[in-house]
Amino acid sequence: MKIALIREKYTDFGGAERYVASLAENLALRGNEVEIFARTWKTSKSVPKSGEACHSPVLHRVPVLKGPSFLEIISFAVNVRKMLKKNRYDIIHSFERTLYQDIYRAGDGCHRQWLAQRSRIESPLKGMVNRVNPLHVTLLWMEKQIFKENGCRAVMANSQRGKKEIVDLYRFPEDKIQVIYSPVDQQRFFCSDRQEKKDFLFRKYRIEPGNPLLLFVGSGFKRKGLTATLKALSLLPSPAHLIVVGKDRISPYARLARELNIDEFVSFTGPISDVAPYYQGADLLVFPTIYEPFSNVCLEAMAAGLPVVTSRINGASEVIVEGQNGYVIENPLDPAEIMLKIRQGLDIAKDCIEATNRNILCRLTWDNHIEQILDLYRTVLISKGRIQ
Repeated sequence: MKIALIREKYTDFGGAERYVASLAENLALRGNEVEIFARTWKTSKSVPKSGEACHSPVLHRVPVLKGPSFLEIISFAVNVRKMLKKNRYDIIHSFERTLYQDIYRAGDGCHRQWLAQRSRIESPLKGMVNRVNPLHVTLLWMEKQIFKENGCRAVMANSQRGKKEIVDLYRFPEDKIQVIYSPVDQQRFFCSDRQEKKDFLFRKYRIEPGNPLLLFVGSGFKRKGLTATLKALSLLPSPAHLIVVGKDRISPYARLARELNIDEFVSFTGPISDVAPYYQGADLLVFPTIYEPFSNVCLEAMAAGLPVVTSRINGASEVIVEGQNGYVIENPLDPAEIMLKIRQGLDIAKDCIEATNRNILCRLTWDNHIEQILDLYRTVLISKGRIQ
């Protein structure tokens, strides 16, 4: 098949970005002709550009207008449509809110729902500003176009919760939405000598040995719940050290840590391309996001044998078995509840965590994931009359 994948930014950083890169590689390895349309890319791997003969995924740079974010988004959508129409593709699979696709992967969830969740942590005035902000108006309009009758042939949701949101908010037909959970590379994150990785983190960040190591991974700290995590850390009856991995402004959160008198128990790493050693050396992943369709970092932590504490609104909570491989937070804005779930998570027996995670993750391999996607592609090709 000749497959076009649309992702505005193609990079090694970020769970969603790594997912698209891995999907492209896996599809190409199965003999498909894969082309990626992106406005920017930053990857440590050698990737062929447009016009180069190669069996690997080929990158096409999509030009955009420089200026306000909403103009860049609109120009990307318009220009990628023009580029796609110049060639014949069996499948056009978009990971962005665009205007021309066969399949839309709702990996970021519904922007409409995100704004509703965001209003819980912002002032009423900020909520009013958001409603007239050209960026949000643009994203909401484009989202609405996708979920119109002829906006796309199929939607790929990464959780049951994500599917329900689309149906409830846009009355999109349920039978056109397929839930396909994200996969995880278990070999990449598994580690037989966790103590070695733990000692590495102790040395690198000058952490007092013996304290539990909590891990927070994610760019966009406000959405991912770092404020509540820091407050929860300050409530723990005995010391634990939090390592924060991800890209965002650090200064406001470092200041909050100082105000809470926990700055000596918090380390900020900035963005890191290889987070595996951090999962392998930590004792627990804490991720009280206020909105997340399905967080890949939760699966990565599970593959490393960690218990996971995350919020109900995270689709990844659907693979948490409470008391066996983690705990689910009902209110991600409540530091006391987060603190309690952290304590409970640290008490789960290691053999129970590993057995439960293995049982869940054996179904979430890349091979199974690609087969599910290829089945979806075949369904779309039938609807287009390309195959019977």
